[in-house]
Amino acid sequence: MLTAEPGNNMSYFTEAKKTIAGGVNSPVRAFAGVGGEPVFMKSAKGAWLETEDGRQLIDYVGSWGPMILGHGHPAVLEAITRTAAAGISFGAPSLIETQLAEKVCQFMPSIERIRMVSSGTEATMSAIRLARGFTGRDKIIKFEGCYHGHSDSLLIKAGSGALTLGVPSSPGVPTGLAEHTITLAYNDIEGVENAFAKLGREIACVIVEPIAGNMNMVPPIGGFLESLRTSCTAAGSILILDEVMTGFRVARGGAQSIYNITPDLTTIGKVVGGGLPAAAFGGRADIMASLAPDGPVYQAGTLSGNPLAMAAGLATLEQLDKPGFYEALTNRTNELTSGLASAASAAGVPLAVESAGGMFGFVFTSDGPVRSFSQVAAANIDRFRKFFHGMLERGVYLAPSAFEAGFVSAAHGDKELGQTLDAAKSVFKSIA
Repeated sequence: MLTAEPGNNMSYFTEAKKTIAGGVNSPVRAFAGVGGEPVFMKSAKGAWLETEDGRQLIDYVGSWGPMILGHGHPAVLEAITRTAAAGISFGAPSLIETQLAEKVCQFMPSIERIRMVSSGTEATMSAIRLARGFTGRDKIIKFEGCYHGHSDSLLIKAGSGALTLGVPSSPGVPTGLAEHTITLAYNDIEGVENAFAKLGREIACVIVEPIAGNMNMVPPIGGFLESLRTSCTAAGSILILDEVMTGFRVARGGAQSIYNITPDLTTIGKVVGGGLPAAAFGGRADIMASLAPDGPVYQAGTLSGNPLAMAAGLATLEQLDKPGFYEALTNRTNELTSGLASAASAAGVPLAVESAGGMFGFVFTSDGPVRSFSQVAAANIDRFRKFFHGMLERGVYLAPSAFEAGFVSAAHGDKELGQTLDAAKSVFKSIA
């Protein structure tokens, strides 16, 4: 059996690959996008990670978004411990599910009814099924560079031309599904309007990240989300905002509150579980009424509404509800991104930065601001790899991919930001 030995990180990955497919339980963790061996974590507290090989790292991954309060927040730990003592799982209704549902609906008024699930993939998959069942239509629109989980309908890439049939982007996805999936360019208002002009009455739904966080961080241009809302309303299609990443992360009411867009359905995850596996989808009461047991659209989950995840999520949202929380978080994130921009500029390194609430992104390009997947794909990925490893060597843990957003938590203070920017200044000079 593998035991922890300081300085032995490579052996951890070698051993893991003997029994775990690819050595990891989610592909991005393997460091394929940056090279080298993945870092194995041992513990975490506040804004810091401790690795199995004895390093202390400032964390800007935050378990890919959930840790908005920082790791091991006392209120969250207390809620988990108290709930676990009463029961880990029931497979039956519990009051904590209703309490979290009420809090979510309070934060996001567009959600009139909600259904808890266990992952973001499950939430988006279920929302799309519900949209198809409610409308009686099959086709969906998604956008290049947006990621909505790994369900079959969503692993479709664009064809060779506008409105052509899509192509499965992973073996194992039936080709027949591609004919029902239209993949357009993010922020392409004209493309959306053309798609609806040709196929509007066949489109069940549009699903979109209101702020894209899976091609680095790309915000919507003015009018883009509005065009989706207008087109969906006119065609009787369902607008799904995928706020698995942005929900409660960029603002109390999610990105929909920033851009004043009311979706028909919303998917949420990450923060809503407080670090434990939980997600949800919800929206208009009449649409949600189509779900079993009230309606014909079937969806179920053995561990949906798990009391530990519900308790962690509720404790987290209660902390977020305190006055001034998001103002302070936004200020910290802005301090980080403005510092990165200044350090890069001083070193002569082209860098485009973005931030919203506790979410940020940076792309090594002079073609800013970045508003499309093609701009991200054309950026200097090799420079990112060098920057990533340079920062890691200096004790800063960033997402190991040039196509992922980063996250600041309430636990990131002057010490952490100062050390991060000092490290960045050094690394920018070395890669200029």
